Amino acid sequence: MARGVKAAVVGGVFVVMVGGAGYGAYNFVSALNGDGGGGAGTAAVRSGPPGADEVKEASAKFFAAWEKGQATKAAAYTNNAAAAGPLLTAYSQSARISDVKITPGAASGATVPYTVKAKVTYDGTSKPLTYKTKLTVVRGVSTGRALVDWQPSVIHPELRRDDTLVTGEAANPPIEAVDRDGTVLTKEKYPSLGTILDTLRAKYGDKAGGTPGVELVIRHADEGDADTSLLTLTKGKPGKLRTTLSATAQAAAEKAVKLYANSSVVAVKPSTGAVLAVANNRKDAFNAAFEGTVAPGSTMKIITAAMLIDNGVTSMNGPAPCPDTAVYRSQTFKNLTNMKANESATLANSFMRSCNTAFIKLIDEEPLTDESLTTEAETRFGLNQDWKTGIVSFDGKVPAESGPDRAANAIGQGQVQMNPLNMASVTATAITGAFRQPYLVPAGLDDRQMATAKGLPSGTAAQLKQMMRLTATQGTAATAMAGLGGDIGAKTGSAEVDGQAVSNSWFTGFRNDVSAAAMTEEGGHGGDAAGPIVAAVLRAAG
Repeated sequence: MARGVKAAVVGGVFVVMVGGAGYGAYNFVSALNGDGGGGAGTAAVRSGPPGADEVKEASAKFFAAWEKGQATKAAAYTNNAAAAGPLLTAYSQSARISDVKITPGAASGATVPYTVKAKVTYDGTSKPLTYKTKLTVVRGVSTGRALVDWQPSVIHPELRRDDTLVTGEAANPPIEAVDRDGTVLTKEKYPSLGTILDTLRAKYGDKAGGTPGVELVIRHADEGDADTSLLTLTKGKPGKLRTTLSATAQAAAEKAVKLYANSSVVAVKPSTGAVLAVANNRKDAFNAAFEGTVAPGSTMKIITAAMLIDNGVTSMNGPAPCPDTAVYRSQTFKNLTNMKANESATLANSFMRSCNTAFIKLIDEEPLTDESLTTEAETRFGLNQDWKTGIVSFDGKVPAESGPDRAANAIGQGQVQMNPLNMASVTATAITGAFRQPYLVPAGLDDRQMATAKGLPSGTAAQLKQMMRLTATQGTAATAMAGLGGDIGAKTGSAEVDGQAVSNSWFTGFRNDVSAAAMTEEGGHGGDAAGPIVAAVLRAAG
């Protein structure tokens, strides 16, 4: 099999989709059996939220049927029997889970937490399985019955729609991932690496020299997502996979992102491109640090400043006036609240204060065109060049724009899309003058070709580095970078997003031979949330 584990046919069932086609058939089924169907009675239709007694009774009936392996009956106590039935069947058959015992906790309103204890058996080998999850009881739309609101997470907290549960021989041998110094990296110690380690195993397990074991896994519906191992029944022999990560930097990154919800950070080594740390604090398993596609705010001004310098429009000590407003193609742009105008500002001054209008006033100067920012991003900084990091990654997007978005792109809004990996690389290129594609595992492991770009003239890199130093010591990044020794520099950013009351917080910086970038959704100004995250990682790794 191409992914996950091998599963034999058991009881006529091979692999059953979680959710599957049942979602599409819901309306038809519910019309026949009444919001999940199969329950007893034709009582008068009730309305309003279920009461405490109803919540207790509905969950208890569902638990009892589930414990007995009565998939059809248990599904009938949900509001989507067509989707619940296949997964409950798979739970006992393709996943080989038996002896289920469910212990409910104290309900919070209509939500009931519970602990599941069971046994997984394959070819005579059995192992205990224990985990916690929860369900919510809702009122059936047509029947008024109290029913379990069906979600795959009712069965296991890591299950998502259309996932499968399977127990069998693993298709990929386990790996022992180690950092650059040989320290073992585990998802228990470094939670942000969970999905990354799964991906590395799926991609490189057969190259690391191990042998497969027998496991219970979640096979995700998305072909790009590696299987999630839930329980090992028979251990395989792990192969050793060396990564570029630093256990010290990774530990600091894990701790830092926990301070702010929906935060991501990446650290790289500018002299080589090696990724030193990658961490996410999210409720989902999305690796936003590598795969995010959001506007980077004023951190984009690093690239815009390089474009202005490379095209002879201005220089670090050249003019970049900062008025209160700037109009481009009938659209008015403003600066942050309370920023004082400075018509005599240099580029360095406007950069360290993050003046939007200064950059917008300069983007129409000769010889700049609609394509100039795109060209700078791609040919100098290596963005949008099909990076091959070792795992899935998005390598930035700076499209050419002719309308108002040309101005918006210059200040990291408009159609520009980045993630912390991209901006950590941008900083690395800015301070060294060379683009070195970031990577997580050595290219020699699978002979993949790294992306290339010509980098920056030495004079441009020197000016960018000095402007970032000024920003870190005297400008908008000074508070976040306070107390860091060595050669330091930074750039702040905040990106407005439609539908959000608070902007996304962005920050990128360097300390000696380490660059890092972070993003916090709805974190406010760059120095408010993302700044402390980057500073913490630079303090540990720089």
